[in-house]
Amino acid sequence: MIARLRGEVVEALPSRLVVDAGGVGYQVFVPISSFDRLNPREGEQITLLTHLHVRENAHTLYGFATSEERDIFLLLVDRVSGIGPAIAMAVLSGLPVERFKQAVVEGDVKGLSAIKGLGTKTAERIVLELKDKVGVTETWQVGGAGDEVGAPARDAELALLALGFKQTDARKAIKAVLEREPEMAAEDLIREALRGLS
Repeated sequence: MIARLRGEVVEALPSRLVVDAGGVGYQVFVPISSFDRLNPREGEQITLLTHLHVRENAHTLYGFATSEERDIFLLLVDRVSGIGPAIAMAVLSGLPVERFKQAVVEGDVKGLSAIKGLGTKTAERIVLELKDKVGVTETWQVGGAGDEVGAPARDAELALLALGFKQTDARKAIKAVLEREPEMAAEDLIREALRGLS
């Protein structure tokens, strides 16, 4: 699995980059949000968080500027039936991460269905399945309420959910890590929690 890519930008288009890493040119599809944030220019060095999507007839690499964008991509592709990478990328390109979270928490089907390529039925399915099956909205609501759970813990929990772990297991592992090291950054927290879950 290719999880991160660092190299020189060889080609930069709003939805697609070619990155030369170690003499190999990787074609990476990126959402507009990541493209705008990174503002990649040919000849510059770039670092992307990535996900390699494997199908029978294709191996496609998707790149993201932030772990939040990648987590939402994985949640949509892995947890919402009928949604593939193309629709997940359209969602990320159509709404900022925080606005997407808010739309799901509030059940804003109209706001979601305004995204190009996303119909009302698909928007309804996103709200329903992320709310009921994953328990993601509970974490997002906590994030908006500013309660005692810190941002690194919320980010780590969403990352573990995106990787397919149950919410109760993810919380337990994160809590165990935070009891030992309360001020841990999200990336380190994810790494340590994964050790506890393996």
